[in-house]
Amino acid sequence: MMQWTRDQLEHFGRAEEVQIESFPRGGGRPKPVTTWVVRIGDDLYVRSVRGRNGHWFRGVQETHDGRIRAGGIQQDVTFVDADHAVEKDVDDAYRAKYRRYSGAILDSVLTTEARLATLRVVPRNQQRDC
Repeated sequence: MMQWTRDQLEHFGRAEEVQIESFPRGGGRPKPVTTWVVRIGDDLYVRSVRGRNGHWFRGVQETHDGRIRAGGIQQDVTFVDADHAVEKDVDDAYRAKYRRYSGAILDSVLTTEARLATLRVVPRNQQRDC
């Protein structure tokens, strides 16, 4: 698997929101979903507020392949189930980055259900401008 470049990590890690989409089996393209993203070291993570039953999360689980985009840059990616060992670090990263959304909005990505739907976003192929 590819590694993120420093520029990509900074760009996507700094983005307030990203759009993600999954590549379903048999082709076609679902509507992109807007979500929050956090960076921990050299890795990016996303969570499904609705947990493993969230529509976009189920789509990602089908093939694990998709795309992330923010601010005019997009990258084909693989979505990998995150190791449970990083859950606290991911929680802390969400709290730090999105602290201005305290209360129910921030809490929605800190539930047990959301933690179980934490994905590491891994780059593949080449970055493209959108």
